[in-house]
Amino acid sequence: MAFTDVETAQVHDAIKSDPNGEDLCKLGLLYSTGQCGVVDYVEAHKWFNLAALMGSDAAKHYRAEVALEMDTVQIANALSAARQWLATRH
Repeated sequence: MAFTDVETAQVHDAIKSDPNGEDLCKLGLLYSTGQCGVVDYVEAHKWFNLAALMGSDAAKHYRAEVALEMDTVQIANALSAARQWLATRH
């Protein structure tokens, strides 16, 4: 799935305010496909994990796919980053 520059900007703006599961899932897709400039599975997993926590079933699927490309240290880093992001939101 390709995103336009406008959609990409909208996702980044939503993350700064009040993101929902769909927004976070889109951000995961941007990182997992390199549309943010580089493929970053740790960032993708982080955003998919957060989206899944917000009820996104698609994010659960994508998170599992991305995890197949990662080692256990990368997954641990992604989970830690997700926890840190949640801690700064509350």
